[in-house]
Amino acid sequence: MRYGGNTACVALEVPGEDPIVFDIGTGLRFWGQHLPTDGSFHGSALVSHMHWDHVQGLPFFVPADRIGATFDVYGPTPEECSWSEGFHVFMRPPYFPVTPLDLRGEIRFHDLNHDGLVLGNAKVTSRPVPHIGPTNGYRIEWDGVSICYISDHQAPHDQKTIHPNVLELADGADLLIHDAQYTPEEWEMKSHWGHCTVDYAVHVAREAGAHSLVLFHHDPAHDDEEMDRLLDGARQTASRLGVDEVIAAFEGLTISFERG
Repeated sequence: MRYGGNTACVALEVPGEDPIVFDIGTGLRFWGQHLPTDGSFHGSALVSHMHWDHVQGLPFFVPADRIGATFDVYGPTPEECSWSEGFHVFMRPPYFPVTPLDLRGEIRFHDLNHDGLVLGNAKVTSRPVPHIGPTNGYRIEWDGVSICYISDHQAPHDQKTIHPNVLELADGADLLIHDAQYTPEEWEMKSHWGHCTVDYAVHVAREAGAHSLVLFHHDPAHDDEEMDRLLDGARQTASRLGVDEVIAAFEGLTISFERG
């Protein structure tokens, strides 16, 4: 009830510039309720991977379903097809009544792998990260702020080593948004499911020198009270390790930064 139930979508907004979102899960519809629906929307999405919980918001994103709107959607090339082909495979009858081509705005799909990218004044770094299937982590440097997004991260069995791409993306980040799905007990049973523990997320933040950590991709079996308990434990661990701040993501959370 307090943390929310939509799947992954994080909006980045700088006044006077086109917005960028990390992932387009069902939270995309929620975000779209606060945007213009007159065809003036122009924005970009950096999608971590094509699993359902990270892409299912697209057909419900009203601002992009208007003549004149544009939405550029970037993501890693799937193993069987291009990024564009992947969307046209799962978003079509009989699985869904319309295809991306039926949306009235211009939806443009782009493969993005081990690359860099400039979106307006935002510098984007994309790197493959460990998960199930091709998955990107992202770093954005924009308006004097660095934000790293690693939504799904398969932890190693030793729970200590960190993939060099992850360390590169998160290095000194002002804000690290990181997978923190499991307790240690849950991870022991699901260690091959592509995620990590809350403590491992804190470990990544510490090793990368990130200033603030946002716990993300909560397990749907965790209720509000469990999330509170996990957050409290993470803050205690962070205090011992020297991580400045830990926040548990919740629906509607806004984090603001002053320029520079």
